[in-house]
Amino acid sequence: MNTPNKSPRRRAREFALQGIYQWLLSQSSLTSIESQMGEVGGFDKCDRDLFLGLLRGTIGNAPDLQVAFAPYIERPLNELSPIERGILLMATFELVHRPETPYRVIINEAIELAKGYGGTDGHKFVNGVLDKLAARVRADEVEANAQQRRAPRNKDQSN
Repeated sequence: MNTPNKSPRRRAREFALQGIYQWLLSQSSLTSIESQMGEVGGFDKCDRDLFLGLLRGTIGNAPDLQVAFAPYIERPLNELSPIERGILLMATFELVHRPETPYRVIINEAIELAKGYGGTDGHKFVNGVLDKLAARVRADEVEANAQQRRAPRNKDQSN
């Protein structure tokens, strides 16, 4: 976790995921989780505001967040690993409640967390779920991004 090239925002997401994981497994109080995470080495290098926003927002909205991504998973929620579930909860929170963060950044960060902490192909699962969710909750942004990517191809084809 103390890799020097990680941005404060990446570190914040890692710490938030650890807190969410702890909450999923033990139902520890938010205050207790925040306190414990604050004592972990490297915490001083994370974006504390982002960490607190993600941790509090994800845990505080967990039931609604699960409802949002549940249509895009093909198994019961209780069959998801706690890491995949935590990543999906946190990324869903960001997609729904943090429109200032581009959806592609949110998905990329979730994929990186899944690669670093999840099972062998967990990142593919997370990517698939979040791509579908983003198309629903950020439809305008996803469409604008698709049009931007098509524009250079269309220009090349017209020459």
